[in-house]
Amino acid sequence: MLQFPDFEEKQILFIESFETKNISFENENLVIKEDWDIKNKVSLYKIFTIFLIWETTLTSVIIRKFQDFWITLVLLKQNFLPYLVIGNETEWNFILRKKQYEKTDEEMLHIAKEIILLKTRNQLSLLKNFRDKSESLKWEIEKTKDIIKKIPWAENYESLLWYEWNVSKIFFGSYFESIDWHRRAPRVKADIPNLLLDIWYTYLFHFVEALLRLYGFDNYYWVYHRTWYQRKSLALDIMEPFRCIIDKALLKAYNLWQINKKDFEFKNGRYELDWKISKKYTRIFLVAIMENKKEMFYFVKEYYKFFMKWRNEFPKYEI
Repeated sequence: MLQFPDFEEKQILFIESFETKNISFENENLVIKEDWDIKNKVSLYKIFTIFLIWETTLTSVIIRKFQDFWITLVLLKQNFLPYLVIGNETEWNFILRKKQYEKTDEEMLHIAKEIILLKTRNQLSLLKNFRDKSESLKWEIEKTKDIIKKIPWAENYESLLWYEWNVSKIFFGSYFESIDWHRRAPRVKADIPNLLLDIWYTYLFHFVEALLRLYGFDNYYWVYHRTWYQRKSLALDIMEPFRCIIDKALLKAYNLWQINKKDFEFKNGRYELDWKISKKYTRIFLVAIMENKKEMFYFVKEYYKFFMKWRNEFPKYEI
C-alpha cells in the first residue's frame, strides 16, 4: 500500500490536448508528443493523477501501465466536464467493502456528523481569519458557532443537511462579499466565481477519489451523500472538509488580481473559461492542492483505520 514518502514525490499532471497531441510509453516514462516532437516526458513513478482535457490518442499499453503504476486518469471535455475515469480499483479489499455495506444507520449518521463538523468548523475558521471584522460579520460568526453546536445532536440526515445548508449560506455570503458574490449556484455557471468553484471542486473530487482508491473503498457507497445511480457518493463525502482549500484559493486569487474577467466568455446565459488560457487557473488549483496534499493523504489513511476500527478517533483536518 502506498506510503506518504512515496506519495510525496508524486505529481498531479494536467494535459490540455487542444492541439494535436499523442501520449505514449517509453522506458517507464509518459511521453507527450505534438506533431511527433517530444514536448514532455515524466516518469510514471512520479504520477498520481492525470487530468486529460479534450481529445488525444491513447494506446492500450499506456492504459495498462496506468493500472500497473496506480495512476488515475480523468478524461474531461473542453468545458472541463469529466466523462470517464480510468483507474486501478483495489477490489481485493473485500473486508473493507463488507464493513461499508454492513454499517448501521446510526454508525453512518455518526460519521456524517463528524464530516460536516469538520467542514463547518473550517468554514468558521476562514470567517474568523479576517482581520477587520464588521459588526455584521461578527454577528454571522456567532450565528455560525451556534449552528455548529447543534450538529452533534442532529437526529437524522434531514436535520444535519439543514444545519450544513445554513452554515454554508452564511459562509458564502460573508466570505466572498468582497468579490460581489450573489449566491452559490452549482452547475449553473451564472458568474465567474461559481464557474471556477465548479471546476476546482471537480478537480478536488477526483483527487480525493484517487486517494480513496488506494485503500479499496467503494466510492459509490454513501455515508452522507445519498447513493444515486453512477454518483460516487463517498468521494463527495470525504471531500467536504477540504472544500475550504478551494474557497480560500478563490478569494486569494481575487485579492491578488489573478482573475481577469476578459479571460471568460458569456454565452447562452452562462460563463465559460477560454481554454487557451485555462492553464493560469489550473495552476492556482494545483498550488492549493500541493500545499495540502500531505494532510489530505493522511486524512484518508486515518479514515481507513477508523473505518476498519484500528483507531477510535475520527481523523481531523483544520484549514
